[in-house]
Amino acid sequence: MAVTKEKKVKAPKNTTEKSGISLGTSEGNGHVFIADAVVAEIAALAASEIEGVEGLSEKSKAKSLIKADIVGTNVKISMIISTRFGYPIPATCQAVQSKVKSSVETMTGLTCTDVNIRVSGVEI
Repeated sequence: MAVTKEKKVKAPKNTTEKSGISLGTSEGNGHVFIADAVVAEIAALAASEIEGVEGLSEKSKAKSLIKADIVGTNVKISMIISTRFGYPIPATCQAVQSKVKSSVETMTGLTCTDVNIRVSGVEI
């Protein structure tokens, strides 16, 4: 799949999304539009798979705590998480960064340049 746009694009008029990236197919079959919110959801799901992450278990909560900013073929992820007591915060955050980066790149074909994490609390 080849990326046809090198800048942030507006969503097609028939969607409710505000921004994302438009991808062309190599066979010329049309375009695929990936909304910022979809990339954020991929990041939320990836983060929730990491042992020691507590704050992303609720889908509606995760959406408001994660932001994906797509520019060209790059995406920057910013997220707020809470961790579980007893898990080392630096190691947990490194695992989240690695999993999110890998998941986003594999599923979208975008390059994940940053995964910025803010730890908001520790849950027991």
